[in-house]
Amino acid sequence: MNQVAKILAVVCLVAAPATAEQQPPDGPGAQQPDAGRSLMEKGARMFLRGLMDEADPALEGLRDFAGEMTPAVRDFLREMGPALAGLLERVEDITNYHPPEMLPNGDIILRRKREAPAPRPAPPEGEIEL
Repeated sequence: MNQVAKILAVVCLVAAPATAEQQPPDGPGAQQPDAGRSLMEKGARMFLRGLMDEADPALEGLRDFAGEMTPAVRDFLREMGPALAGLLERVEDITNYHPPEMLPNGDIILRRKREAPAPRPAPPEGEIEL
């Protein structure tokens, strides 16, 4: 990234005092592709085009990775979704808890902060007669 900043600074210094030279068209009504553009604009376009060319392989890799991970994420959500939804209903607000702790036996616990409001009572399990 440092090299990119140096290149951009050089382009700015060189292009700042320069102005675009207008060349006459080759034929009647012919337009030059860069006619009316300053050297600064041309340099910026070249710079951005280079960045896009550098980013394309990384974006392709990310797209491939996302395609590979989609089935695994879908399976995880199908199996764990209901359990996570139940946990989120019980937790209410995550800021009421300390960060998770792992005990020596491998259990993971969430300790509720002392200053947190009292939790809602858990809904009764099973059928309720009315």
